[in-house]
Amino acid sequence: KQWYQRRVRVPLEEQQQRFGNRAFRTLGERIVAKSQEWIEGILPEDKRGAVIELKPYFDESFGSFDRIDYGTGHEINFLAFCCCLYKIGLLAESDHVATVFFLFNKYLTLMRKIQLHYKLEPAGSQGVWGLDDYQFIPFIFGSAQLVAHPQLAPEDLVDAETVSQHHEDFMFFGCIQFINQVKVGPFAEHSNQLWNISAVKTWSKVNQGLIKMYKAEVLCKQPVIQHFVFGSLLSYEAQPALSSTFAGGRLNLPGPT
Repeated sequence: KQWYQRRVRVPLEEQQQRFGNRAFRTLGERIVAKSQEWIEGILPEDKRGAVIELKPYFDESFGSFDRIDYGTGHEINFLAFCCCLYKIGLLAESDHVATVFFLFNKYLTLMRKIQLHYKLEPAGSQGVWGLDDYQFIPFIFGSAQLVAHPQLAPEDLVDAETVSQHHEDFMFFGCIQFINQVKVGPFAEHSNQLWNISAVKTWSKVNQGLIKMYKAEVLCKQPVIQHFVFGSLLSYEAQPALSSTFAGGRLNLPGPT
């Protein structure tokens, strides 16, 4: 966040359209121009050859500088960037918790600032049928974090007071808090999928359902995954067609009563 504020943050341009400020393209030019230097700065000398594969994932994780939008296809690139850090040995199994709740959470916080500041268009948003206009992964991480919680239940995500009380400690509630801050109207109307999820009895079932939904709505969607690049660290190997289990991504739950 500091390097963004000090080195690359770009003042907004004056324009008539409400969304997609063109200054985001200037931000993109700065990130693309400097990212190799930044990445090399965190790598030991003997691992700097990996920058050729790390850089595309890092650059793409901020959104499309051409279309001035951001969505799950960009979010997955940051996951790929983190995965590559594991592949080259910079991160280890002992770093799993820190990767999610420090590194990814820092990225999530920064992207929320960028989304609001440059008024980015949601890329491929499903509106009320999506979890969030921009993100998906923090709901998976966040539900996993709550699996063994003795008190908080899925039904609590629609209680604004509970969300406000716990949003700094639990990633899932942090996502709901952000939605509550940027959207208006009844929660069941602007976030119908999340409202439906509140009817699920356990966080474990929520987590399992979200993983299936992610496979169907992100990993298996050509418009989302078509721009993803492969290399020696993350290679492509053809797999058999997925079963009809992933044919539809919505949880199709009745919602709380």
